[in-house]
Amino acid sequence: MRIFFTGGSGKAGKHVIPYLLDQGHRVMNVDLTPLNHPGVDNLTADITDSGQMFNAMSMYAGFDEMEPGTGVPKFDAVVHFAAVPRILIKPDNETFRVNTVGTYNVIEAAVKLGIKKIIIASSETTYGVCFSDGKTDPAYLPLDEEYDVNPMDSYGLSKVVNEQTARAFQRRTGVDIYALRIGNVIEPHEYETLFPYYFQHPEVRRRNAFCYIDARDLGQIVDLCLQKDGLGYQVFNAGNDHNGAIIPSKELADRFFPGVPLTRELEEHEALFSNKKIREVLGFKEQHNWRNYVKGE
Repeated sequence: MRIFFTGGSGKAGKHVIPYLLDQGHRVMNVDLTPLNHPGVDNLTADITDSGQMFNAMSMYAGFDEMEPGTGVPKFDAVVHFAAVPRILIKPDNETFRVNTVGTYNVIEAAVKLGIKKIIIASSETTYGVCFSDGKTDPAYLPLDEEYDVNPMDSYGLSKVVNEQTARAFQRRTGVDIYALRIGNVIEPHEYETLFPYYFQHPEVRRRNAFCYIDARDLGQIVDLCLQKDGLGYQVFNAGNDHNGAIIPSKELADRFFPGVPLTRELEEHEALFSNKKIREVLGFKEQHNWRNYVKGE
C-alpha cells in the first residue's frame, strides 16, 4: 500500500514505519522533522495547516513516481500519529489546538481526496487515570473499549475529541476509520533501562494502569488495521498481552486499585489495559513481551 503517515519521526512512528516498510508498503512520512531511515519518503509539513494537508496528500512521494507519466498516484491509507505527545510540553491550550485541529485537518483531507482507510492515534490517557489530578480509580477493570472515557487533562481530552471527529467523518463518508488507544510506548532499548526500576517501584506505573505497548508490536497492529476492511468506525486498545509488572494481575488490582470491580476473572498476568479486542478482531499476536528482554526479579 501507498501510505501517508503523519508523525513518523516520533517515538512510536520511527519504529512503526520500518515495520510497515518490511511488509512491502511505501510510506511517506509527513512530519516537522524528517525520519532518517532507508526507504522512507519524507515531507516537511504542518498538520495544523489544512491547505498543507490537502496539498501533501495529493503530491508525489518521490521522483520515481513521476516516471510513468500518469499523474500523482493516490494514497491507499492514512496513518495519523502526529501530535503534541503529552501534557507539560506546551501550554495546555496549544496541546489541545494542535491535536484536535491537526486531526480534523488530516481526516478531512483524506476523506475528501477519496482515501478509504484512516488510522489515528488515540491514547490510554482517554481513560482518565494517567494525567488526573491526584489518584483516580477507574470505574472497572480491565479497561476496555466500551469504557466511558472521561479525562480531565488537555491531552486526554484532545484524544477523546479526536475519536469523536473520526466517528463523525466515518458516519458522513462510510470509510474505515480506526482509532488506536495506544498504551505507554516502549522502545527496544527501554526494557533494560526502565523495567528494572518499574519492578522495584511498581507504584510509578499506576497512572498507566501498568500497560505498555512494544513499538514494534504497535507496527504489527497498524499493519493489521491496514489489512482489515469494512469495520467502519472502531476503537482499539493497542497494548501488549501482559502488564508491565511482575506482580500477578489480581494482586496488582487489589493492591493499587482496591475496591475497583473486576468485570471478569483475570488470567495470571493478563493486562489490566485489555487488548482482547485486537486479538479477537484483528488477529494480533504479541511478538515482544517484556520477558523476552529483561528478567523479572
